[in-house]
Amino acid sequence: MDRVGHISVLVNEVIEGLCLKAGGVYVDGTVGLGGHAEAVLDRCADIGLLIGFDLDTAALEAARANLSRFGEGVRLVHANFTQIPEILHDMGIDRVDGIVLDLGMSSYQLDKGARGFSFLRDEPLDMRMDVMSAVTAADMVNELPESALASLIRTYGEERWASRIARAISARRKTAPILSSMDLAQIVAKAVPMKYQGRRVHPATKTFQALRISVNRELDNLKDALDMLPSCLKAGGRFCVISFHSLEDRMVKDAFRGDVRLKPVTKKPITPGIDELASNPRARSAKLRVAEKIDTQVLINS
Repeated sequence: MDRVGHISVLVNEVIEGLCLKAGGVYVDGTVGLGGHAEAVLDRCADIGLLIGFDLDTAALEAARANLSRFGEGVRLVHANFTQIPEILHDMGIDRVDGIVLDLGMSSYQLDKGARGFSFLRDEPLDMRMDVMSAVTAADMVNELPESALASLIRTYGEERWASRIARAISARRKTAPILSSMDLAQIVAKAVPMKYQGRRVHPATKTFQALRISVNRELDNLKDALDMLPSCLKAGGRFCVISFHSLEDRMVKDAFRGDVRLKPVTKKPITPGIDELASNPRARSAKLRVAEKIDTQVLINS
């Protein structure tokens, strides 16, 4: 089964967190190439149904091929995970037994997507997960005012040198538009003082993260999902979220602790072990949090 080099993270921990049961209905809100979905279906062959959602049509087609052996036990939908409640309603499904969101980029998108997510190759500066979306990273880089660009990089990338980077971008685009990922990466690298450039992390990492988050409205979508998705769970249903940077993890932690519909199962985030990191270094920043839907009828009667 060709996964184009992608290895899903924290698979065993997600399976344990979901507490799979026979006849259950489960939702993978970020199905990608189908790694977590396949593990769910393999570990519990008699579950009722797995519904996978993804914005990336190319990844969704790959998932369709990778999960074809499970037949009618799988339904795949091209949609944002914020649309899960309405699509479940349209399917006639009232509540589900578990939901998983993996908020990270897939290796397919980084290595094969050719949309400028990576600064290691020269690709069009796009960064849209859904190619039907209107705004690209190139639009933002070339059209946003310098102050707005600095704010975006500082807020979503938590980048110390946001103002310097925005100034360098603004100066360069006056002479020629910035249209490729490698072009942008080189501009950012020159803007960050050499003595503050780490050996392991490329100086453009945080800027690329900020642009990707903004282009795809990732934090807005996550906030909406954390508000809406608990209502889609049955009492005792599990909500598993894997995040890859502090902004996301903070939102998940606060939502799980502050939502009266949920009880946190994990006091601290679960992170990859030594063996997983050895086989998949891209998992190093992954954090899994799990919450359980509370029986609201018990709350009402107590």
